[in-house]
Amino acid sequence: MSLDRTVLAFAGAMVLLSVVLTVWVSPYFVWFTVFIGLNLLQSAFTGFCPAASIFRKFGVKPGCAF
Repeated sequence: MSLDRTVLAFAGAMVLLSVVLTVWVSPYFVWFTVFIGLNLLQSAFTGFCPAASIFRKFGVKPGCAF
């Protein structure tokens, strides 16, 4: 799997996790969803993604976007 797909899969999993935590643990976990959304927006405009940097260090092969 390329770095692009890994980052997208990770972001999707984190959004789903934050929704589950919001529903079953505390409504304040909605801020986790907000954080993920803001991070996705900033990476779209700047090209910098912290998750991509971490996955790159783990040896995930690069893709087109990152």
